[in-house]
Amino acid sequence: MTSPPRTPLRPLVSRNRDEAHRAATPLELFFDLCFVVAVAQAGVQLVHAVAEGHAGEGIARYAMVFFAIWWAWMNFSWFASAYDNDDVLYRVVTLVQIAGVLVLAAGVSRAFEEQEFLLVWLGYLVMRLGLASQWLRAARAASGAERTMALRYAAGVTLCQAGWTALLFVPEEALPWVFLVLVVAEMAVPPLAERDFSSNWHAQHIAERYGLFTIIVLGETIAAATVAVKTGVDENDALDELLPIAGGGLLLIFAAWWIYFIVPVHRRLLSNRQAFLWGYGHYVIQASAAAIGAGIEVAVEQAVGKAHLSATAAAAAVTLPAALFLLVVWGLHSRYFKSGIAQQLVLPCAALAILVCTFAGRWGVLAAGLVAAAAVAAGVTLTARTERGTQRG
Repeated sequence: MTSPPRTPLRPLVSRNRDEAHRAATPLELFFDLCFVVAVAQAGVQLVHAVAEGHAGEGIARYAMVFFAIWWAWMNFSWFASAYDNDDVLYRVVTLVQIAGVLVLAAGVSRAFEEQEFLLVWLGYLVMRLGLASQWLRAARAASGAERTMALRYAAGVTLCQAGWTALLFVPEEALPWVFLVLVVAEMAVPPLAERDFSSNWHAQHIAERYGLFTIIVLGETIAAATVAVKTGVDENDALDELLPIAGGGLLLIFAAWWIYFIVPVHRRLLSNRQAFLWGYGHYVIQASAAAIGAGIEVAVEQAVGKAHLSATAAAAAVTLPAALFLLVVWGLHSRYFKSGIAQQLVLPCAALAILVCTFAGRWGVLAAGLVAAAAVAAGVTLTARTERGTQRG
């Protein structure tokens, strides 16, 4: 019986931006799957903070931790889009980065509860060293401006990782400001590195990768909401109170999926300027999508008497991230594929209506879900009407 052939080591050269049928690989899907753990941990901690009446503090810490998770995923995804050669060394380094993700996930609760970032920093260190080594390997196989770009990336990633060490030593009150400075530094690395030469990321592949991560956070939202409802029913026999929350939450998640995936966004990703703005904006899109699930859990806990907040505040935990999701998806993603003022107004108006649903109290989540479903129906109807008019013309 012969063993399967091994993937040989070969130079880490740039892939073709016009490559046909470029799709996510099994290794990328595995990488994404491991991020579910980290996203779930962040969501759990957000639920606890909001349910205990510490919403402001919880949201701030959630924003910090989610950025760490999301930025590590984004760095890997853009590099892989341009340089993935699927050889043995590339696979091994990627698996090392996955180990770093799991270390980061293990430190999320301490980062939330005690502002203790050691495990998060260690996980990030493992991931960033792996990423820097990949860029150095790409630089070795490149020349000229491409080599300079790869070396800039390696240096930028390493310097930023050194900067994150400050989180271990600064006073707690200074943490948000240090974090903000480092976020700006991290986001400056790609445009500075690609100032003279653009990496050969693949538009359709990048759009698919972001779509897959969006599915992950929506899937985590469904899982979290399901567990919350099940626990509420098992422990409190509160089915009447929970059914409106479950129904409204499900409608919101279905609508979020529909609205995000209805447009062929890869057609717009034509340059670094467009792609970087779109990619960076996904921090808000994906963080708010994950926060919807946390909000549904909060609403469930309030309905069964476990959360120390009002019905209006519990509804806001769902409606605020849902409205934010719709607005940012429209601004960065959907509006370029809409024609006419009616189509353009559907999502902004739906976001405003969802915010108003906050004041429906215990019925707020269901009302928000119905608004989101109506927005999908309106969008489909208007698009079909426009297409029929075009065909007649």
